[in-house]
Amino acid sequence: MRLRSFLKIACCLIGSALLSGCGFIPMAGPASLDIRNENTTTLPFAVVKLNPEVVEMLEKFEPNGLPGFLTDTRPPSSIKFGIGDIISVTIFEASAGGLYVPIEAGVRPGNFVNLPDQAVDNDGNITVPYAGRIRAAGRTNVQVQDDILAQIKKRAIDPQVVVTSSQQRSSLVSVFGEVRTPVRFPMPSAGAQDRITDAITRAGGISGAGWETWVVLERAGKRATVPFGNLVYFPNSNVFVQPGDRIYLYRDPMKFVAFGATGQQGEFNFDAWRINLTQAVAKARGLLDLQADPASVFLYRREPRDVAQRLGVDCSKFDGDSVPIVFNVSFQDPAGYFIATKMSMRPFDVLYASNAPQVDVTKVLNFINTTLVTAQSGTTLVNSIRFPGTTSSTTTITTSGP
Repeated sequence: MRLRSFLKIACCLIGSALLSGCGFIPMAGPASLDIRNENTTTLPFAVVKLNPEVVEMLEKFEPNGLPGFLTDTRPPSSIKFGIGDIISVTIFEASAGGLYVPIEAGVRPGNFVNLPDQAVDNDGNITVPYAGRIRAAGRTNVQVQDDILAQIKKRAIDPQVVVTSSQQRSSLVSVFGEVRTPVRFPMPSAGAQDRITDAITRAGGISGAGWETWVVLERAGKRATVPFGNLVYFPNSNVFVQPGDRIYLYRDPMKFVAFGATGQQGEFNFDAWRINLTQAVAKARGLLDLQADPASVFLYRREPRDVAQRLGVDCSKFDGDSVPIVFNVSFQDPAGYFIATKMSMRPFDVLYASNAPQVDVTKVLNFINTTLVTAQSGTTLVNSIRFPGTTSSTTTITTSGP
């Protein structure tokens, strides 16, 4: 094959490489041009360039609290009796000789009688002499008091009733998992308003580092999960404990993933409650000097639909409540580092540094060079087989004996 033919093949390969975006060349990820043009055949995404306005918007709508139904700041609801709770009933009369206090009781300090403690039965009731069965389950002590009083006020002498919880067995709060002393304690009485961190303190506090501890709050059949640090730094997340809450703590270091032209690829722990994009790049050993395009550093994550709209994304082509967004920051711009320090990382973020365009061109040229050398070697081999005399010669040396 002549040199002119080789040059034609080389030009065709280079042209194909430029038109196809070097798709046939091994790469660690998508080309920066494909990302910026939002080229995809599967899941649509949007590209947003990081600037001070975008960072400020993301910081304003950073999800810091427990999601959904647990963002309310209502105080604990009134404690209601449940099946199995032990209830104490005390009945007072204005004078001795009434329904409950006999005449000879006048020598005692006070005209009252303490009924034996009793548990709320499986039907949710308790029994009070001369009042009969009183509904207790699902009701407060004041409601039970009023019900008993209504049943005996026509028979006792100006009666008064006091109902208290002797032992709670239904309105309990459980704290377990990565705590020093797992505990199940009765819901504090009125006036003592425990928050989630107070409940964790009752369990001896967390057993691990705060930045790798997660808190799961289960309430009324629903769950919400939040990093422990959010409860400390954002008071609105530290909601009041409600009867029946189950609080589970577990350890799971927050991580992000780095690919492409970074000094090291893989999963990286935050090792802190919060890190920014600049710190994330540093944890990934920075950008490779001879490979990375500093203007093409990308951060993949999903944002709520309303946040995406505020960022100027056309959400008409996206379904669901979240939108896949690729944020682009340029470290070629000296101000890019200041912007990146304000961009908070989130667990499971994907950091990708694209190759510089000339790196991909070099790969194409190396590929072409390898192809041409291989083709030339094949041609030489064929010629050596077909025309052995033209490619090699044999010399015979005869040595005479003595």
